[in-house]
Amino acid sequence: QQKQAKAHQQFLNDLKTGNKVITKGGVHGVITGITDTVVTLEIAKDVRIKVSRDAIGGALAKETTEKDKKDTKKLPKS
Repeated sequence: QQKQAKAHQQFLNDLKTGNKVITKGGVHGVITGITDTVVTLEIAKDVRIKVSRDAIGGALAKETTEKDKKDTKKLPKS
């Protein structure tokens, strides 16, 4: 557990503008601004939200998000 906490803290310290992340609440976005305690995420075109740096849950791989977008287009509408 301590290893996971240290790894997550290091991840939070290494955040940069342009990174694709997911919050602990499940919101996906691209980092557009960072301060010591607040991260600004663009979650849609011209839609930005501010979240606590601690609310960032993890990174999104670029390949995964592009693949997911392609997969959702292939799904039949219910």
